[in-house]
Amino acid sequence: MAIPSSSAYLFLHSFFTLSLFLAISTAESESELELVADLRALQSESKSGVIHLDDRTIAKFLTSPKTPRPYSILIFFDATQLHDKTELHLRELRQEFALVASSFITNHNNSNTKLFFADIEFRESQSSFHLFGVNSLPHIRLVGPTAKSLKDESEQMDQGDFSRLAESMAEFVESRTKLTVGPIHRPPILSKTQMGLIVALLLISSPFIAKKIFAGETLLHDPKIWLSGAVFIYFFSVSGAMHNIIRKMPMFLVDRNDPNKLIFFYQGSGMQLGAEGFAVATVKALKCNLNG
Repeated sequence: MAIPSSSAYLFLHSFFTLSLFLAISTAESESELELVADLRALQSESKSGVIHLDDRTIAKFLTSPKTPRPYSILIFFDATQLHDKTELHLRELRQEFALVASSFITNHNNSNTKLFFADIEFRESQSSFHLFGVNSLPHIRLVGPTAKSLKDESEQMDQGDFSRLAESMAEFVESRTKLTVGPIHRPPILSKTQMGLIVALLLISSPFIAKKIFAGETLLHDPKIWLSGAVFIYFFSVSGAMHNIIRKMPMFLVDRNDPNKLIFFYQGSGMQLGAEGFAVATVKALKCNLNG
């Protein structure tokens, strides 16, 4: 039985519409796959797995593609001209960020997880900084698949959470993406070559050390060494030196009102400068000696 002309028209119209829709969907899928492939290629070229972005690649991977994008990007905003400002800890935080990235990639080596780590440098990408609304550092921001406005819809990591470094960054990722970063793989303090040299030196010197010990001719047999060590430990603990090292507290501050003036004693609570701790420890040590 022949199909009426109106029915044939509707059939052909529906067929071509469906074909066009499938073609567009296929093209979009291929474009998304190409973007993911490009990100993976850039990731593989980086030693730590952190992709370096600029204004052009921000447009390519974040502003131009339609949402939802098939990936999320965690971005570290950097400024190399500020690396010398120790109070910002940018250099250290950048290293910790790279550590999280490499650990995540190692822990998810065989999975298809589409989370990428990237950094942006201020001098190279000032317009991107403006696009995200970044006006202070350190700054880390997660751009999810559905974020259209990079400033309003991406998620910023609280600056107060940077104290635990890589671990706090991993917690931020896990809380926002529902992904598991896994253990942080920190490099060993000593390499295998260095460990081998140390062991070899110990083996070579062990006969000479043993001879000195049995003869009572080592520094450990000198009472003055023990006295000096006790004074040092007392001074180290009373001065709060361990707190200063962990928190990277400065010895002094420069007066904002008078750059030529140095502040050694902080007028406030909850903070102590390094020089203040050493001064207190010196006074206490002298007091103990006088009482003794």
